[in-house]
Amino acid sequence: MRIAYDKPEYSNINANPLVSVYMPTYNRGQLVVDRPVPSVLNQTYENLEFIVLGDCCTDDTSLLLSEISDKRIKFHNLKNRKKRYPVDGDNAINHWLAGPVVAANKAINLAKGKWIARLDDSVIWTKDHIMSLIKFAEEGNYEFVSGAVVEERFGKKETVRGHHINSPYFGFNKKPKYLSNNPIIGGTSTVLYRSYLRFFKYNINCWRKDINRVNDIDLWVRMYKAGVRMGFLDKVVCNMPPRPGEDTLAHEAFMSTLEGKKKHFSFES
Repeated sequence: MRIAYDKPEYSNINANPLVSVYMPTYNRGQLVVDRPVPSVLNQTYENLEFIVLGDCCTDDTSLLLSEISDKRIKFHNLKNRKKRYPVDGDNAINHWLAGPVVAANKAINLAKGKWIARLDDSVIWTKDHIMSLIKFAEEGNYEFVSGAVVEERFGKKETVRGHHINSPYFGFNKKPKYLSNNPIIGGTSTVLYRSYLRFFKYNINCWRKDINRVNDIDLWVRMYKAGVRMGFLDKVVCNMPPRPGEDTLAHEAFMSTLEGKKKHFSFES
């Protein structure tokens, strides 16, 4: 039986717990300061730290962030991008599957908050993103929550709620007998969870799996199987427009600009 950690800081929003927001990124400095940074700093919930973890950024990310006068931003840059997985030929997809893992795990290790929130470097949060999710988590005594997203693909916007975890999307044909719930899990940039779950780390070898090969899905499924109490807030908490020069999102965008992505994410020799 897993241990329940039901402490006051997770059951009373008036305690105003510190929230650690982390964002792995690589050479997208202007996009970072145009989109995610303002959406984090303008949150209605103000007690947060924003850990931007550069995966050995060589562009102007550091300079642009240093020009923002807000002590809640903490930029850390990894010193190298050594090869971590095969990327030759068809293996270029591994950049999509495992690319953010090293930077994301470093950011989690640096997080000091009672809650941890993930954010991608092209996403825009709603102003009440953190407030809505933390209130929902506390009221439902959840350890892990996520929400809905507005996605824009080929000029059309659609509200996406996510998927029930006991579904073929996550590789399940039926619910495990030892688990009673079947939560919906929303997009990566909607996830908020209690910081004592930080021992769950992204798996650099997720690309080797047969199912759930994407780093974030692999992590959420492992949390679920461990019995983490999960809840879904049926409310839009972030917006996902395409990155500049792209028409769509996520895997679809990666594959449609594969040659450019291979060049962008190439490792050091």
